[in-house]
Amino acid sequence: MQAYYILNKQLQLQDLGLKDYKETWEYQESLFAAIIDIKIKNRREAAGLQTPNHFLFVEHPHVYTLGKSGDLDNLLIPKDTLAAIGATFYKINRGGDITYHGPGQVVGYPIMDLENFFTDIHKYLRLLEEMVILTLAQYGVKAERSEGETGVWLDPGTPFARKICAMGVRASRWVTMHGFALNVNADLGYFDHMIPCGIKDKAVTSLNVELGVQQVSMEDVKASLLKHFLVLFNAHL
Repeated sequence: MQAYYILNKQLQLQDLGLKDYKETWEYQESLFAAIIDIKIKNRREAAGLQTPNHFLFVEHPHVYTLGKSGDLDNLLIPKDTLAAIGATFYKINRGGDITYHGPGQVVGYPIMDLENFFTDIHKYLRLLEEMVILTLAQYGVKAERSEGETGVWLDPGTPFARKICAMGVRASRWVTMHGFALNVNADLGYFDHMIPCGIKDKAVTSLNVELGVQQVSMEDVKASLLKHFLVLFNAHL
């Protein structure tokens, strides 16, 4: 019999700064495993322990990651030449296809027990998209969903469609990891070396490009994302 325990809607926030992708992935895995361990203990021993919820902000050095269902052919540069452009590559355990991370991109990794909030992965992804849409609206940028394509887009369904935020998650026992990557001051040249998320013939953009400025404050964007996340998930720090 499952133990009764008080739902925990508190979020533990960490900003990791600029951090290697592999190191961050391993850190995510450790937090993810710790939550899973608590849930197993609750079920086996009726321990009644609360599960924590984490939210990590991070920037990564240039890196390409391929989801478990992705196609390596969507990486358009030989892996043995990535070092020449200062990039690395990892095949990882999230959903989705190929994604780029790099400086100037706000990456967020919610590592949460969704049983503290709701048990619906579709709703979880839609709320992450809504968090980004609301944040971009504060900058006067109208962002939307594109039917059948997870993430956040500008002008979807038109010849000018361009993606500004990619998403890919993993979930087990209702615990999430991985997350979203929002282009704020991204070097868009790195997207030329791949077919972003395996979607051909659609462009990628960055907030600074859309605003016609050189730099947008990353700290302000993160503050806005966090504000909307807390409201959408009815969570608190």
